Amino acid sequence: MAEIATTGNKGKGIRSDCFVTLELTTGGGINLQLESKVGVMYGESIRKLALEIMESLEIKNANLKIEDAGALPLVIAARIEAAVKKLHKTDKEYLLPVPAEHVYATARDKNRFSRLYLPGNSPALMINAGIHHPDGIILDLEDAVAPDKKFEARFLVRNALRSIDFYGAEHMVRINQGERGLEDLEYVIAHNVNLILLPKCEHAGQVLAVNRKIARIREMRQEVQSEKRKAKSEIEEKNSEIWLMPIIESALGVINAYSIASSADNVVALAIGLEDYTADLGTMRTLEGKESFFARSMVVNAARAAGIQPIDSVFSDIGDMEALRQNVLNSKALGFDGMGCIHPRQIKVIHEAFAPSSEEIEKAKKIVFAFHEAEKKGLGVVALGNKMIDPPVVKRALNTINLAVKMNKLAENWRESYEI
Repeated sequence: MAEIATTGNKGKGIRSDCFVTLELTTGGGINLQLESKVGVMYGESIRKLALEIMESLEIKNANLKIEDAGALPLVIAARIEAAVKKLHKTDKEYLLPVPAEHVYATARDKNRFSRLYLPGNSPALMINAGIHHPDGIILDLEDAVAPDKKFEARFLVRNALRSIDFYGAEHMVRINQGERGLEDLEYVIAHNVNLILLPKCEHAGQVLAVNRKIARIREMRQEVQSEKRKAKSEIEEKNSEIWLMPIIESALGVINAYSIASSADNVVALAIGLEDYTADLGTMRTLEGKESFFARSMVVNAARAAGIQPIDSVFSDIGDMEALRQNVLNSKALGFDGMGCIHPRQIKVIHEAFAPSSEEIEKAKKIVFAFHEAEKKGLGVVALGNKMIDPPVVKRALNTINLAVKMNKLAENWRESYEI
């Protein structure tokens, strides 16, 4: 009996995707059957692309059926390649070109107020996600993808990283746990990713294992490029540093938070995942958050001690914006620099609440101005009115000013016209 592979999604409500059925045969060439909602306009282009992919993957004889619901070329290519590789072992890849404007590095200390989770096997949610302007886009290969879809999701995430314009958002991928997560890296490291999220991180060894795997993938690619006498790709040139964000989701992870946060130079943030953490404790997650106060405080302190960003968990009620706002303010008060989100409507609220308020900016301006005036006079202490200002207060004020400038809430040259 011939083996058949299927990939993709179909049915009511499915859009921007396709469902591929592939059967390898012993003769007869490529028998292509296409059913497409946009066949009148794009049928010929889809057929041409499908045959090109099969040829590039060296498949000469097969029955290929594509049920298309308006999928972009990057999706069709991912679905066909995944189907082929379910049945046929090959190192060949079908890679669409990467527009130059999609390739950019991100800074170690960039703002990470919001990171938007997107299921790694749902193209409809990926295509326009960048227009909402989150600080980061997370293409999720872990919990948001069903176990039997994880293999094919890798190809879609890889193609999305290469082909979709995220409008400056940091390209993030949450890999799976353990060996499966290390295998995930093979599909994203050379393909325009900026940051990898490590789920359920419980010890520093998991971080080091990811870095060893990244180094090995790059070594192997360099060997292949050397043999072909090719220079580094533009992606590898610009994305020379790949950042890591471990996620603390268990009691053991909380206890080991500092060793995880300080385990490698490319760890730039430490996040907490409260759904799994509270499940590990055997308690319920509440809006008040008493059950997670210790863990969140540990994560904040571990991150600050390691000199990286502490990032809070997601807020799961996508309909209550006022409750979200209060949650963000509580998060900010605990010392977090950002949080995850599961719906685009949450992004604006998160940004506004994490940004410095007008009162915070005014207070910081007075402190920083007084600090600079004291410096000009050669004074060793800073005074504001009748109060002496300690160095940590000045440092916090400077951070507030820098953040306000970054977020365009304050002009960079504000001191030129400032009067105390």
